[in-house]
Amino acid sequence: MSVNATRPSPHHTYTERRAAAQAELSVLDRISARYANLRTVAVLAAAIISGLILTGRLPKTWWWGALGFVIVFIILAVMHHQVFRREERQRLYVTLNERGLARLGHGWHEFTEQGERFASPAHLYTPDLDVFGQGSLFQLLNETATRAGEERLAAWLSSPASLEVVEARQGAAQELAPRVDFRQDLCVDARTVAKEKADPALFIQWAEAGSSLDSIRWSRPLAVVLPFVTLALFILGEVGVIPGASVWAGLIAQLALAAATRKTLKRMDDNVEKGERGFARYAPLFERIEGQRFEHPLLRQLQAGLQQQGEPPVSTNFRRFSRLFSLIEFKRHQFHPIVHWLTLWDIHALFALENWRETHGTRVRHWFEALAELEALSCVAGLAHDRPAFAWPTLVKQGPIVEATKLGHPLLDAPVPNDVSLPGPAHALIITGSNMSGKTTLMRAVGANVVLALAGAPVAAASFRLSPLHVLTSMRVKDSLERGVSYFYAEVQRIKAVLDAARAANGQALFLLDEILLGTNTRERQLASREVLRLLLATGASGAVTTHDLSLTSLAEETTDANVRNVHFRDHLEEGQMVFDYTLREGVVDTTNALRVLRLAGVPVDDPESPERRT
Repeated sequence: MSVNATRPSPHHTYTERRAAAQAELSVLDRISARYANLRTVAVLAAAIISGLILTGRLPKTWWWGALGFVIVFIILAVMHHQVFRREERQRLYVTLNERGLARLGHGWHEFTEQGERFASPAHLYTPDLDVFGQGSLFQLLNETATRAGEERLAAWLSSPASLEVVEARQGAAQELAPRVDFRQDLCVDARTVAKEKADPALFIQWAEAGSSLDSIRWSRPLAVVLPFVTLALFILGEVGVIPGASVWAGLIAQLALAAATRKTLKRMDDNVEKGERGFARYAPLFERIEGQRFEHPLLRQLQAGLQQQGEPPVSTNFRRFSRLFSLIEFKRHQFHPIVHWLTLWDIHALFALENWRETHGTRVRHWFEALAELEALSCVAGLAHDRPAFAWPTLVKQGPIVEATKLGHPLLDAPVPNDVSLPGPAHALIITGSNMSGKTTLMRAVGANVVLALAGAPVAAASFRLSPLHVLTSMRVKDSLERGVSYFYAEVQRIKAVLDAARAANGQALFLLDEILLGTNTRERQLASREVLRLLLATGASGAVTTHDLSLTSLAEETTDANVRNVHFRDHLEEGQMVFDYTLREGVVDTTNALRVLRLAGVPVDDPESPERRT
């Protein structure tokens, strides 16, 4: 029995977890209502007692009773806040499990994070294969909680990894796939510390910056000594050893020190505020990672990177940062100016934070890179969990090779599976077929699955075998009025980029070309298309080309230094309607449907080959 067979279905898992979170949320709602009522009672009691005292109906000793109810109110407020935080976490769990259920159907198309900021029209495959944007691979996979995790996932989908890296990601994702608790806890921990998706870039920038307080380092020993001197002057003045006004000498000196350091302290304080963005509360998230027992070497490596030998774990360092940051936050208090004058508070607090940065600043980037890697691995693991029928690809060193059985498009709910075989260098499929029969969808299915495979993810196939390679596409070419580029020239530029990339990859590439060179006349298109395909195969690259130009299919017989196969899709009529089975067949298509498509769309075209026209 397979491992997947022993696990509950993804639908059952998400439904049960959502129900559990909703039940816990209901309990917390009732507790919250009780706390709200008790807080109201405490306030009313304190107000009534105060009123009775002020009107003389109760003795003044009852002020202690009013104070007691105020203290009770404060305690209840603190406890109520904890309930609010627990409610927030349960709402996040409900949302995560509803998103999980949405991924099992078509609902994931409504997710707002589509990765548009990573889209580049010049990229050699992402625009053509729906890697980013509406209905994209990124939209389906993304469940990151930080912008660093989002960027790491986008990077994986935008560039192929080496064989060793892919295999390591596969093993780590396979271990994480059944750990729904950990994956969701990680996401909830990160999302509870920031209202928007946290971006550690500014925090890393602050941590790696040079010292901000070197110019006032002289003030630190004075900040330690002066308050004690001032206190001593005050005590000596009070007991009559020195004049009582002597204390003002100390206070003026402290005021002068505060004024001399104000600009530098303010500049550092602003930098800390700009970079912090909730990261002072990241200790529980890192503690959760530290507390896991991982088996896969990649996961253990990421976990070990959060703690150097002989040093406290990252969670401890973040708790220290949180305590120091809270000292800086005291500046928001109304009594801060007086406290700073008397104790030089800001100098002590910011120098303590500077010491934290000097000790840990160079490691902060590594901590968040490990977190980003775990987030991206969790997204891959989520796909494996949600699509148990997907296969883990097998990678081989020598290529280019792409072989798949029962291959489907990973973004379609119920794709028709087909077998695809490009078993070595200089292999090509020339795909012919009627309009809307599935030619381009098959190429996108091949490309999208290769992208997933080389990111370390499972693929929509019964089996999938490939080598590390570069995916190169030309499908959605667009002209540009702004740049003065025609459709034909835009297509030529794209093909040139594909050829250059195939040569640069020494043939370790998969090309996918859809109806190339449509923007020119038939004869030149026929000649140019054959030459482009010949040049690509000469690099050793393999791939597929769709075409309506049946003359291109003769390459299968003419080519001796490459392996070219003709395959096709077709349609047939049932009760006057076109029917597609989207099944790939050997050979060249022998039917067309362009005129039928026009007529079905309401365009009254005649068929010149029809008996009526011939008569």
